[in-house]
Amino acid sequence: MKILVINCGSSSLKYQVIDSESEQVLCKGLCERIGIDGRIVYQKEGLDKEITDIPMPTHKEAVAAVIDAITNAKTGAIASLDEIDAVGHRVVHGGEKFAASALITDEMIKVVEECNDLAPLHNPANIIGINACRELMPGKPQVGVFDTAFHQTMPQEAYMYAVPYKYYEQYGVRRYGFHGTSHSYVSKRVCEFANADINNSKIIVCHIGNGASCCAVLNGKSVDTSMGLSPLEGLVMGTRSGDIDPSAVEYMAKKEGLDFAGVMNVLNKESGALGISGISSDFRDLIAASGEGNKRAKLAMDMIAYRIAKYVGAYAAAMNGVDMICFTAGLGENNAGLRQAVCDHLGFMGVELDASRNDGPSEDKLISSDSSKVKVFVIPTNEEVMIARDTAAIVSGK
Repeated sequence: MKILVINCGSSSLKYQVIDSESEQVLCKGLCERIGIDGRIVYQKEGLDKEITDIPMPTHKEAVAAVIDAITNAKTGAIASLDEIDAVGHRVVHGGEKFAASALITDEMIKVVEECNDLAPLHNPANIIGINACRELMPGKPQVGVFDTAFHQTMPQEAYMYAVPYKYYEQYGVRRYGFHGTSHSYVSKRVCEFANADINNSKIIVCHIGNGASCCAVLNGKSVDTSMGLSPLEGLVMGTRSGDIDPSAVEYMAKKEGLDFAGVMNVLNKESGALGISGISSDFRDLIAASGEGNKRAKLAMDMIAYRIAKYVGAYAAAMNGVDMICFTAGLGENNAGLRQAVCDHLGFMGVELDASRNDGPSEDKLISSDSSKVKVFVIPTNEEVMIARDTAAIVSGK
């Protein structure tokens, strides 16, 4: 079964065509500057990237450009759209409505729209992409795969906030968590790689990129995660503050004369590693500056590692132990120094890295020593494959 995977943002659209049986990526690419001018990047497996400027006033033109690229007579990955069996869409927020991926129908879209207040920057864009695909590929099965769905197994004591209960009842104020597709993929993949039984496992997944979250996965199910009602809570990220005393937010707002929108912009876009370092939210820049002796860049990296270690410790307590710790996403997969810095805090748990294993390329690998009481892994994430798996399963009725 060939699945077209779509991840639609407000002005961009990422795509891949995946053979769900072999899980081979047949082609991939990106549409960007939608609503401005338009550009498509396309790469068939084994060939160089093609970059073409195409007018994209709306997402409909972007989806049309994707269809043209993947079916191109010379470099297309497929001969025609008839080869695409279904389309899988990333949808950021499903609230409490969706505990699993779901076939997209008119009724389902209405329910997703009810969650727009919880993800105003993401869900509307996801729906625009869905509608564009439905219009240009009528009759083709479409599936929504939710970032929040994996975390719907959290117990109430983990997802509730200690605010008046009416805010949960009336407005759905609670922890939802994100990166669920990644956490689900990595927790399953590490058990395959380590020949472990996922139904008898305690795993902590550390998804560390510009956006970052940790997840406690007990016997294959999420029981706690660091992001909350929104992606702002939890770890120190590229531009997001992560955990902060709400009184500090009020104090900063009064001192700076900021309204609510202004202070939220600071917390989401001007904080995190960027705010601490004053240099960049790009970790490559921070690592280079830290190596050159920049104290604030080093502080930013130290804070990131320290916060991750705190969450790992908390989640070990939440599950009454831990068997495996997994690092994934851009920084988690590619920075041996960060992994070492995190694990240096975990000696009390018997965590011990092997320096030679920890070094080297991003690939599925064990990086802890043979004597480590907790196994530590690098597992590159693959959210697109997870979307393709769920889409194929739903369409085939499995």
